[in-house]
Amino acid sequence: MFEFSIARLPRIVFGSGVFDQLPAIISSYGSHVLLVTGAHSYSNLPGWCSFIDQLNHQGIRWEQCCITQEPSPDLIDNTVQAMSDRSFDVVVGIGGGSALDAAKAVAGLLKIQRTVMDYLEGVGPELPYEGPAVPLIAVPTTAGTGSEATKNAVLSVQGVNGFKKSFRHEKLVAEYAVVDPELLTGCPSSVIAANGMDALTQLLESYVSLKSNAFTDALAISGLQAIRDALIPLYRKNDLTDKRTANPYREKMAYAAMLSGITLAQVGLGSVHGLASPLGAFYPIPHGAVCGTLVASATKINITCMRDREPDNRALEKYAHVAEMLCQQTYQNLESAHEALVKILTDWTHELELPRLSHYGVQETELDKVVANSRGSSMKTNPVVLTDQEIKQLLLSRL
Repeated sequence: MFEFSIARLPRIVFGSGVFDQLPAIISSYGSHVLLVTGAHSYSNLPGWCSFIDQLNHQGIRWEQCCITQEPSPDLIDNTVQAMSDRSFDVVVGIGGGSALDAAKAVAGLLKIQRTVMDYLEGVGPELPYEGPAVPLIAVPTTAGTGSEATKNAVLSVQGVNGFKKSFRHEKLVAEYAVVDPELLTGCPSSVIAANGMDALTQLLESYVSLKSNAFTDALAISGLQAIRDALIPLYRKNDLTDKRTANPYREKMAYAAMLSGITLAQVGLGSVHGLASPLGAFYPIPHGAVCGTLVASATKINITCMRDREPDNRALEKYAHVAEMLCQQTYQNLESAHEALVKILTDWTHELELPRLSHYGVQETELDKVVANSRGSSMKTNPVVLTDQEIKQLLLSRL
């Protein structure tokens, strides 16, 4: 627990209104910037018009590319090729996880002009990435993936032969993460729900990860406390006319999501994210929805398997600690705490209206293929090794 190594992190600028600092941060790198944004939400961001005015006033030339869906290798390669005759001083990703992941990949390839397939894990030649990368500034507008704090750009090809894999290297870590909770104001309730459960899952899985340590545990618990206090209230308040009343909740969710990115980058995840890769590749299911719909069942199966096969596994104590923290009460034994944890996660899944897998076209006859493709890096840090049948049972419980 007290022997660990922490990988590179961005310089973090966090707080309501810090988006106003972005032009000055950009100018410290030069006068030509590529803005990688989501498809439409950027134009509704608080301060967007002022931001563009400031760039123009400071003589900063800017170009923009919009990411309309989860980024694919072809999208990255085409974007890099389209920008190949420019020389950018800095790349700024502004948006959700898809925009930030795309920004990382583009920043990593602009100077070397190679296909991203050369570096993508699990497909292609997996060449060692040597850079150089264009400096990156990450500005999240959702509270879920924590992509602003990680070194991996997740790219996907969807369909029968699809995949969801990472272009991963420390040179891709953002120089700055500018995290302004006010940018969450325009998030739809469904996005708040799915992304919030993604952050929760990342914090919970990293807390019980085989690689967890005292440093990441402290961050994970702090993030889980923030989610406990903010996710459901923010979801309930989100449709109110006066969105200012929800700002303390937005602050806590932005904070929790950022911490989830830090912890996952350091110690890995678990079975939910092991399954999220094939499910997101084979079906049109948003990443956050996978996490939200599976986390309660995955937690229950992990606990059951550890009780049966590894009763001394320290993750059983950790799950109990999370139960007491989320439910804000003390339990007389581990079994009661575990039941309470599964119940509160199940209750949140229902209240946040997260659909079952069948809603996205997942069928029982296709589950073996999902299971066969779930043994990636995330599954390797799950606190207990699950059999194929146990993983299938997890999927069936949310079909």
